[in-house]
Amino acid sequence: MERRSFLTLPVAAAALAAPTPPLAAKIRAFGMDWQVMAAEDWKVEGSGASEVLHLVTAKPQQRDPRRPTQFALAETEPIGKFTLEVEVKRITPKGSLIIVYAWERDGYFNYLHLSDDTAAKVEVHNGIFHCYGGDRVRISPKAGPATLPTDGWHKVKMTYDASKGLLESWVDGVTSPSIKGIDLSLGAGRIGLGSFFNTGSFRNFRLHRG
Repeated sequence: MERRSFLTLPVAAAALAAPTPPLAAKIRAFGMDWQVMAAEDWKVEGSGASEVLHLVTAKPQQRDPRRPTQFALAETEPIGKFTLEVEVKRITPKGSLIIVYAWERDGYFNYLHLSDDTAAKVEVHNGIFHCYGGDRVRISPKAGPATLPTDGWHKVKMTYDASKGLLESWVDGVTSPSIKGIDLSLGAGRIGLGSFFNTGSFRNFRLHRG
């Protein structure tokens, strides 16, 4: 009878995992510097109030752990309380975008996922998600409408208070249970703009601390 050693399984699983590419490049948008994996994945058009940031290359995370990696991370100190406003535009005919917050280090962050799907239809879309060294985990309810029903521009507002672990968000002035979440395992952190597996655009970005 063939003997099998289960001690080798964790090693084999680890060998399949793809390391997260480092944020080795920089771009400048909205008067701030942002760390990215590759500058050529992004394009900045216009200047001043008319500036638009485009994510032009989609790089889906195919292997474990399953979490987004294609985002621009703002070069700021960790922020524990803020209001963020930005207009976003997904690709057509279907697509989604993310806004990262409470980023502490690689693999440890939360993000708001905005999608043309409802969470009731696709439970890993349209909600608040938590990454803590492994796969992303949903931390918000699945009730509520899709947040990006059209491929036009949509106004997004987020407020975060690390002392309460509370993230609240509105899209075009409307909120729902699926885009509110509480997580006390992460606190102050950095913010980011991007997508899990699509391209998209961002404009009129404003960040107010406190």
